[in-house]
Amino acid sequence: MERTYAMIKPDGVQRGLVGEIISRFEKKGLKIVGLKMLQIRGEMAETHYGEHKGKPFFGPLVDYITSSPVVALVLEGKDAVSVAREMMGATNPLKAAPGTIRATYGMDIGRNVIHGSDSTASAEREINIFFKPEELTSYKRELEAWIYE
Repeated sequence: MERTYAMIKPDGVQRGLVGEIISRFEKKGLKIVGLKMLQIRGEMAETHYGEHKGKPFFGPLVDYITSSPVVALVLEGKDAVSVAREMMGATNPLKAAPGTIRATYGMDIGRNVIHGSDSTASAEREINIFFKPEELTSYKRELEAWIYE
């Protein structure tokens, strides 16, 4: 099984979408193995968005992600990275496929309610930024036999 990182961004938290978004992942069959609400501070935000350092939108991006609490998730399942990304939809909500999280709840690329890792390597990096190893759980769900062959 693969793990991925997802984050409900400040606009998703402020709009009261946390439960709805988490419910979508659970209904799909992804297992939550890490979950917490936190207020991201400057250094953590800069580490998370490090690949964008030096770009004109870096400062506003850091300001936005530190403006309000977020909900950090570690999801586990078969092909979890690609499954979660497909569920989230395109970064620009106006170009996201109907029914995806961003198409349903987003109106602007800068307020697209959710972030998700784009590869297993970035998932590992992002999980390690937001979670200590002891904050993640491993457990067997009896219903997995009804999700996977």
